[in-house]
Amino acid sequence: MKKITFIGAGSFDFTRELVKDVLTYDAFKDACICLMDIDEEKLGFIKKACDKIKTAGNYPASIIATTDREEALKGADGVVITVLTAGPDIFRTDIEIPKKYGVDICVGDTRGPAGIFRFLRSAPVLLDICRDIERICPDAYVLNYTNPMALNCRYLQEMTNVKITGLCHSVQHTAKMLADWIGADMEDVDYLCAGINHQAFYLKYEWKGEDAYPLIKKAVEKDEIYNEEQVRNQLYLHLDYYPTESSGHNSEYYPWFRKRPDLIEKYCTHSTGWNPGAHAYILNEYFRRQNEWKKDIQEWLEKDEVELEQGQEYAACIFNALFGDGTVFHFNGNVRNEKYIENLPDGCCVEVPVTVGPDGFTIHPVGNLPDQLAVMTNTSARSEELAIKGCINGDKRAVYHAILFDPLTASVLSMDEIQSMVDEMFEANKQYLPQF
Repeated sequence: MKKITFIGAGSFDFTRELVKDVLTYDAFKDACICLMDIDEEKLGFIKKACDKIKTAGNYPASIIATTDREEALKGADGVVITVLTAGPDIFRTDIEIPKKYGVDICVGDTRGPAGIFRFLRSAPVLLDICRDIERICPDAYVLNYTNPMALNCRYLQEMTNVKITGLCHSVQHTAKMLADWIGADMEDVDYLCAGINHQAFYLKYEWKGEDAYPLIKKAVEKDEIYNEEQVRNQLYLHLDYYPTESSGHNSEYYPWFRKRPDLIEKYCTHSTGWNPGAHAYILNEYFRRQNEWKKDIQEWLEKDEVELEQGQEYAACIFNALFGDGTVFHFNGNVRNEKYIENLPDGCCVEVPVTVGPDGFTIHPVGNLPDQLAVMTNTSARSEELAIKGCINGDKRAVYHAILFDPLTASVLSMDEIQSMVDEMFEANKQYLPQF
């Protein structure tokens, strides 16, 4: 019997969907699914949800729940990390302090001032988890879903020996979106996607063996499609390659979309998926979830029917390839750059094609990114390297330098203003940053 452990299992939607996916595989129908969280109330809810899935599928699996991380990790073949450090009260400082200085952030969980401080808070917690994995189940495969993906994975790949990769659903979701736009069946689509997390691009996108980019360009010229994803479509039209991540996220990674109110109104307010496109929405959403999560979960638990079909997340497919029935699987993973993308920094975290099977991970070299993409992604990757250096060494100056070169921040603020903003964010976060 295989054991798959979820650390941070109280992330109800993620854990419920991933457990459902795992149990669709014959090799895992009798698996031990171990749910671990420090929040006993949320843990109780996710245990009920997983029991409901087990009953609906008539699976012989064992579902256990614990607040003891050591117990959860004993004998684990696979570990999924979906932890969230702190909560909305500190998240709001990630958004509101930059906003006070004029940096209008949309989501704030990946890079820039908000993403970097989220990383600095997460790093000590994730390191403790991975140290336990090294000690208790060193052969386990670890899949990280906690953002900021590139920063967290790069840090853990530097600081530990765990077999870890990070997963983001933007690659497969966007590939499906593009297929829908051109009327293609995904079974007939082939693509090559590479870059860094949330800044990866489809270097090749083919339908039935033919280049589909001319069809994508025609689709984007239609008002209804252009207006659906204005930021991403602007990036494609000017840079010639389509980006993976949604317009909401993408709007804050560049200097072109959020540095003035008129640009936010033009590109971000109506088509980012985070309406009204400015900082207020994400804060309201954080607090809505905090106040209504129990109601949302109870409504799901009271439903008669349970959806048992496998979803689009990669985790179950990867575990099945590694220690299930061995079916080889292809995905884009977040790994340490060892010449996989030659014109990005050695050692940085890149998102590239990976093949996984019983013998482990095979990472496929991509070569060089097109020059215009390399310019952009190098700025982000090298800023992330500075943030990681700052985290490891407790060096506030390196963190400041990482934020100094954030494209959105630099398009709005002077150097002195950025220094003041970073100092204020350190003060707001001081209880969460023991490494400083």
